[in-house]
Amino acid sequence: MANTKSAIKRIRTSEKKRLSNRWFRTQTRTYIKRARAHIEAGQVEEAKKSAAQAIRALDKAAQKGVIHKNNAARRKCRLMRDLNQAIQAAEA
Repeated sequence: MANTKSAIKRIRTSEKKRLSNRWFRTQTRTYIKRARAHIEAGQVEEAKKSAAQAIRALDKAAQKGVIHKNNAARRKCRLMRDLNQAIQAAEA
């Protein structure tokens, strides 16, 4: 257990930050999962909307420092690659 005032405060602030980060991470995962489900189902219009939401969530998480900016960029790239393949498959 912490002995000093600063250590006790650090524990409190770390816990607040952890809960905030968890919320952003969960939201991001949810949006990505939703977008992937639409892509796999072949619902192109819904997939576009949900991919936009997922990208917005990833950017916000990277901006807040919840995930690294390169991690967000990699996830966005993979999501858009899959979306573009689904769009091409729907057109063909």
